[in-house]
Amino acid sequence: MFKKILIANRGEIACRIIKTAKKMNIKTVAVYSDADRSAEHVSLADEAVYLGGSSASESYLRSELIIKACKEKSCDALHPGYGFLSENANFAELLEKEGITFIGPSKSAIASMGDKIESKKIAKAAGVNTVPGHIGIIDNEDEAIKIANEIGYPVMIKASAGGGGKGMRIAFSKDQVAESFERATSEAISSFGDKRIFIEKFITEPRHIEIQVLADNFGNTIHLGERECSIQRRNQKVIEEAPSPFLDQKTREEMGEQAIKLSREVGYSSAGTVEFIVDKNKNFYFLEMNTRLQVEHPVTELITGIDLVEQMINIASGKTLEIKQEDVELNGSAIESRIYAENPYKSFLPSIGRLTKYDPPKEKKHDDNTVTRNDTGVKEGDEISMYYDPMIAKLCSWGKTRESAISRMESALDNFLLEGIDHNIPFLSAILANKRFKSGDLSTSFIQDEYKEGFNGVFPSANEEWTLASLLLAYHITEIYKDTENVHEISEEWEVQLKYNSIEGGSSLFKFRTEQLGNDKNQLKLKPLPSKKVSGIVDEFVPIYLHKDFSKKLVSANVQLFSKPKSEITFPEKIECRISYHNPYLYLSYRGISISGLVLPQYVAKHMKHMKPMKIIDKSNLLICPMPGKLIKVLVKEGDVVEDGQALCVVEAMKMENTLIAPKKCKIGKIKFKENDTLSVDQVIMEFAFN
Repeated sequence: MFKKILIANRGEIACRIIKTAKKMNIKTVAVYSDADRSAEHVSLADEAVYLGGSSASESYLRSELIIKACKEKSCDALHPGYGFLSENANFAELLEKEGITFIGPSKSAIASMGDKIESKKIAKAAGVNTVPGHIGIIDNEDEAIKIANEIGYPVMIKASAGGGGKGMRIAFSKDQVAESFERATSEAISSFGDKRIFIEKFITEPRHIEIQVLADNFGNTIHLGERECSIQRRNQKVIEEAPSPFLDQKTREEMGEQAIKLSREVGYSSAGTVEFIVDKNKNFYFLEMNTRLQVEHPVTELITGIDLVEQMINIASGKTLEIKQEDVELNGSAIESRIYAENPYKSFLPSIGRLTKYDPPKEKKHDDNTVTRNDTGVKEGDEISMYYDPMIAKLCSWGKTRESAISRMESALDNFLLEGIDHNIPFLSAILANKRFKSGDLSTSFIQDEYKEGFNGVFPSANEEWTLASLLLAYHITEIYKDTENVHEISEEWEVQLKYNSIEGGSSLFKFRTEQLGNDKNQLKLKPLPSKKVSGIVDEFVPIYLHKDFSKKLVSANVQLFSKPKSEITFPEKIECRISYHNPYLYLSYRGISISGLVLPQYVAKHMKHMKPMKIIDKSNLLICPMPGKLIKVLVKEGDVVEDGQALCVVEAMKMENTLIAPKKCKIGKIKFKENDTLSVDQVIMEFAFN
């Protein structure tokens, strides 16, 4: 067995590998860039080696520096994690020449399966189902348009190298092919140094389902069931689960057999993933094979009990795979939510900054036998860099049933405290609460279908509004009077104005009467004063006791404002939400619902109409950079007249290209930056005028 391994990666995956290495009593060496000097994976490893500048091209992609670090630290082997050098056959060959074991498949398997064009040829020859398309290199936009016309729309334009959604675009018409081809090519060059692009038919209403394979160097190959990865945004997975709620045992076995068949065809060893597109009739087609440890591997580990990293290390050290296919059992259901530094209310633009608060839910087995797991590579105080993928954590849950796994995940997201950056937790909560998701009716177009106008948060029902308003009022009063002595009575009327942060001008007004506080200042009584008939609302004082966790800003309570039977009320009576105070507003978030509340006694509220509204600065004539990044493409020039939705420029941030568009028909005025300039958030890129 290896005594010391180097991990040629960063973030949560490096931390994940270190965890298993420690369990196996193997010493670890981390590598880091300028941006990662104080990163979590550096502190967790036994030793660390500095590589170079912050960008991946100056550090993590410098194979010569990584090999030098291996030799200097006398490492027996190297684990590539995923991304960076994990699917680089040349790198595996260089390690072999230096006598360093690559914890992964052979260089020939990487070369065969890491190249999407070649892998499709091999799969087709091996009798594996493949998607119709052009299996060959496409040189230019005109050729791309011609091929797309022949295949039929919609088409998927994909980079031959790499993965993670980089270099992928869907085109629904001839007009979209040219731009999609250009952006896919640009991202492919930037991310993988490889501009090769191919085109295939895009299957409508598809599910993205992948099979986890495990193989040793002695011809033993098994599969560990499937993962459903259909919840995607811009071809990047958002929520994954295992097993799929869609597959039956017969289809699972057929897909597993084809995955094993393909693995054996290329002499595969180590952990790998064969990805399929599955249509509504359970017809499945080979998509690609990832010759590495996948981001979503934890859900497979949770339902099988098999540590994939441990298996990879054992196989690389020359051990025989001890697990037989008949030994593999799929137990329960597991969910993974990818928590990203991005703003879901602003087209998911990436966010950078310092994690001023980072308090994830505890990893443990709960009293109801569900499990929470959190694979992360950050800690409180860390800086989220513009140079790398914006993933913060992979939050996972396990339950005996899919329903219990979802319920545990909902609670875990509620308990995940993140401050200092924008994040997608409200969006993840909204998906989990979505009726279609809960039913298992999934496809890769799920997000596009359910959020056609973008994500604007979840709008609560009338019952939910009353409940949340009562919580804000109870929190406000108990905090105001917590340090006040001899408060005998606060019997007066109060108003709560709820404003929906993502809905322009959207607000609701609620009125309550309060009753005497008890001895416990977290307890009081509220009586709803509905201005209109609300079904089931009680006409009496309702006791509310608040439990406050100030470390996480969590507030929980049992709220029974409604007399209807529980079965008729969709909103749970026991609520755990996050409330924070930014005078004069209270901010509440709960399962995708995000609101601000203004709580006022009636005698103050009646004067509000006399207050001057806050002056709003008009920035409609400015194109403002939404995130830090590099301006890699300016698509217009001063004096151009552009149409509504026309692309104006492309900003690269966190390894992804973001196209900024015109809000309406306008004339381009002054352009303040040029291509390759570095931009800060809120900088004005260009000005324009409306007719």
